[in-house]
Amino acid sequence: MPLNLSKTVLECLKGRPEEKMTARQIAEWIMANHPEEAREKKQDSRVVNTDVELVQQWAAEISSQRPRLQKRHLAVKTTEGLPRKYYYSEKSDDDEVTVAEEMAAVTSGAEVNKAQPCEHDLYPLLSRYLRDEFGVYSKRIDEKHSSNKHGPKGNRWLYPDVVGMEDLGADWRQEVRDCAKQYSDKRTKLWSFEVKRLINRSNVRECYFQSLSNSSWANLGYLVTAEIEGQDTVKELRMLFAAHGIGLIRLNPDDPGESDVLIPAREKSAIDWNAANRLAAENSDFLGYLDLVKQFYQTGKVRESDWDAPKS
Repeated sequence: MPLNLSKTVLECLKGRPEEKMTARQIAEWIMANHPEEAREKKQDSRVVNTDVELVQQWAAEISSQRPRLQKRHLAVKTTEGLPRKYYYSEKSDDDEVTVAEEMAAVTSGAEVNKAQPCEHDLYPLLSRYLRDEFGVYSKRIDEKHSSNKHGPKGNRWLYPDVVGMEDLGADWRQEVRDCAKQYSDKRTKLWSFEVKRLINRSNVRECYFQSLSNSSWANLGYLVTAEIEGQDTVKELRMLFAAHGIGLIRLNPDDPGESDVLIPAREKSAIDWNAANRLAAENSDFLGYLDLVKQFYQTGKVRESDWDAPKS
């Protein structure tokens, strides 16, 4: 009897709720759990002769049937970015955000699920990606190091999670660096990052406008996330980017080098020093970051030990 692929994919995902699997992993599961149907498909096909070819064929068919499968079964969800992952969850989008935020609040302890990194786990991974990919030196901004003189919510959406500095002359000859030190103010780009473990349709606008608020002072502002759920989520982010210019990075927790800039940020030519002054007045970490930028302008050199060490 021919395999009903849609039904079998649902069987696979429903049997392991919340587990995220690529189309290829689902195809491999089908191969292992439905050997008779696999044998029949190879016999009936003119182009599929080996198990490897059959897995590739099923993976392609799963991808092509995805929209129809999700329309028929609302609990079948996918992540965005490559590789796309499928999973079965009866949680609402709001519930998934709540779970992600609860994980973000957990920074240590034996109960942390290492398969699902919390937000704080992403900071050193982002630091590594920024250094390797862009040559950006980064610093964590801890909101706990802020004054609360404006009340509990007086500084809401004021601070980014991570800030960075890019040395535009890192590859210049020393003579050119010395000349630029004397005659140029444009030797750096200052970056700002708001980090979220999960973005979906429930929290996409809140996350974006939080990032916009936190990054208004910088040359480049980015929203960073380990996971994006739903194709419409990326569409919404692209629409918001067109209006406001905050970019999007999908951070790969398993291999930061495989992270993607899904939406490049729109660069602003000047720093908003009034906004930077507000952050520096309220948060000692941000004041320390600006002091490092000042030292760079004075010396023309970056001292590695002053910046967050990328996680290897």
